Parts: sequence; C-alpha cells; structure tokens
Amino acid sequence: ARPASGVFPSPPEATLESGVGIYQEIGQHADVILLQPNGPWRDFEDGIQAASEAMTDMRNQYLLAEQNGLEVAVVVDPLNGLNRAEFGQLPWGWEASFANPRVRAAYANFTLRIVRDFHPRYLGLASEINTYMDVHPEDFPNFLSLYNEVYDRVKAESPETQVFVTFQWEELNNLFPQVARGERFAVNWEQVEAFEPRLDLWVISSYPFTAFPSSAAMPDDYYARLLGQTGRPLAVAEGGYTTQAVDFGPGTPADQAAYLEAIHDQIGGRLDFWVYLILGDLDIESYADVLRSQGQGDDLGTLGNFAHVGLTGFDGTPKPALEVWDSFRGQ
Repeated sequence: ARPASGVFPSPPEATLESGVGIYQEIGQHADVILLQPNGPWRDFEDGIQAASEAMTDMRNQYLLAEQNGLEVAVVVDPLNGLNRAEFGQLPWGWEASFANPRVRAAYANFTLRIVRDFHPRYLGLASEINTYMDVHPEDFPNFLSLYNEVYDRVKAESPETQVFVTFQWEELNNLFPQVARGERFAVNWEQVEAFEPRLDLWVISSYPFTAFPSSAAMPDDYYARLLGQTGRPLAVAEGGYTTQAVDFGPGTPADQAAYLEAIHDQIGGRLDFWVYLILGDLDIESYADVLRSQGQGDDLGTLGNFAHVGLTGFDGTPKPALEVWDSFRGQ
C-alpha cells in the first residue's frame, strides 16, 4: 500500500482567504494535512478541559480538512519551529526546561485534550527533537521522562493512536559541523533508540538542500539506512527541497524532483505517511507582519529559506516535482 501523502496547510499568503483556499488545493494533491500546534501553555496549566482559542482554531481546521476529504495528523510541538534550540511562545517568567512542572503539566494536558477531542490516528509529541537534544543535552532526560508519561496516558485514552517524535535527518547524520556529535554520515541512532519501546513509528524530517550542494551529492542509500536499523513503520513528517538558491543552500526544480524520487525509491515501501512541507511557495512579506506580531521577527530569515520549497510557485504554477508527487499518489 502506498503511504498516506500530506502537506502542512501553510498558505502562500498569511491571510484568511489564502488560509481557507489552501485546503481545497491540498485536497487535490494529498490525503492528509499535518497540524503542528504550539502549546497554549497558560490555558492548560491547571487542567485538561480548559476553554482555549487554540482548540477552537483546531476544530475549524479539522472542519476544513473534512470538507476537502483530508485526514488530520498532529504533532504537538513544544519548541519554536524556526529555532528548535528554544521553546515555542513560553509565557514570560516560565523557566524554559522540561523539568519545569508548569511546562510538564501544560504540555501533557494540552496533548490529552487533543486526543480526547479528535482521536488522531498519528500523534507526534515533538518535532525534530534531536535538534533540541544537541543544544540542551542536560534537559534531554527531562523531555524523555515527559514523553514516556504522556505516551502512556495517550495509549490509555486512545490505544489505536500511533505515537512518535520526529528526528531531523541531516542533523542525525552529523551533517552540520556546528552541532555534530560524530563523523559525517555516522548516524546518531542512540538518540532515536532512547525512545524505544514507546515509539510506534520512526519518523524523520529531511531538507537535504541544507547539507548538500545538489541532490546528486546525496549518497545512494541516504534514506535506505533506516531500513536495516528498525522493523518499525517509517514516516516523513516534513521535508522539502528549494527550487532556487537561499542562504541555507542551492537548489533547482530538478533537485526537488530528484529528492522526491530518492525518498520514494529508497524507503517508499515502508512509509506509513509522507508529509511534504508546503504545496505552494510563500510570500515572505505577508508572513513578516504575523511573525513580528508574535515576537518572532528574528526568525524571518530562517523562514525565507523555505519560501521556495513549494511544489508550485506562489501563483499556483506547477513545478516539475508536482507531477512526480502526484504520480506516487496514483500508484
């Protein structure tokens, strides 16, 4: 069976109209959307049944997904998606640590609420967690104990929900010298295996343009090495390849198509789901105001590196990789 294919519902423009319209577009090219909410920390500090705008937002996104024939996968993300060395929107004065009882309670309660309200089939409990582990090794045992606790509570509530964390594949392969823990391509398997046996799938994110001069420079078994390491189902929770050069690295439309083919050919048969980052390129100017209003203006440069990762241009014009993506869905 082919993997369920998905994308994030990130619209080309940060407007309500674009945000609603993107669901219809995605419905034509995917089976799943992936929602990655940051915890509304204060709302859930004291209990599971809090009134929270975050839950209303999620309900609306679920409705839009349903109207367009899409399933919803969820990754509850305690970290800042554009800088995983730090927490996402932690209230002022809260200690940024997974040992902090307030962080632990709020995170667990928010996650359990999502499980109660939506019973997602796929539930991630952090995104690219190894990027946080590499910068804050002293806090990792605290996250691991929180993960184990929440995993057991989720399973008690919804045994069929598949629970995981995601790992940044380039960093796991020690391809970023500033945070490398070993030789290039020596995979830090111990970071993944620390979560066993409570890891229902092994899930990666991958943006090879950040580490290679071209798709041709990727080793032939770059993804295939996962196959020999675990018998678990695999998944790709996010990823992409830029079609033009950005600060993080170069890229072309041909590189983007080759990236999709590499994943499909090497591990496609073992994937439960495969999420591509965005359907269409992003208008960074329209996102700038939103990020600044959330106090994330410093992260604008990072976001710009992903502006041309879409399978279509900003105006919806298909790139060659869209046909490749759609062809895999048709198999």
